[in-house]
Amino acid sequence: MPEPVNPIRPTDDEARALARGLLAGARHAALAVLHPDTGGPYVSRVALGQAPDGAPVTLISTLALHTRALQADPRAAILVGEPGPKGDPLTHPRLTVQARARFIDRADPAHAAIRARYLADHPKSKLYADFADFGFVLFDVEGAALNGGFGKAYQLTFEDLRPR
Repeated sequence: MPEPVNPIRPTDDEARALARGLLAGARHAALAVLHPDTGGPYVSRVALGQAPDGAPVTLISTLALHTRALQADPRAAILVGEPGPKGDPLTHPRLTVQARARFIDRADPAHAAIRARYLADHPKSKLYADFADFGFVLFDVEGAALNGGFGKAYQLTFEDLRPR
């Protein structure tokens, strides 16, 4: 039986630029967490932005199940990238980011900059961003997988994703 071919290409500047563009352009994402009651996978849609250093960030309510899940186990994955209006959805680029969630306390010195950047990209969030049950969650990137379309798979690091 022949050895399986490794589908992962060497990460190059074109892949980095595509991944950065997908992350920067995403206003929402699919967030995968571990369900706090069952331990099974759970996926939710969240609004998504970027912290000043380029790390993914979201604003979520303590009332949401995914918040409780991240409090119990900070491991998460984020999927960004939308299929285009035509063609097979699997031929369009998408980025999966593996991360650990970190809740940003309002007293944290980074909070003001994260809030300002997020609200600039999500102005309607100003209506509820300061409600007591809402808070920012920063995703510390541990790795990422870019599928740039058929036959274009790459593994990336946070350094690859940082804005230039």
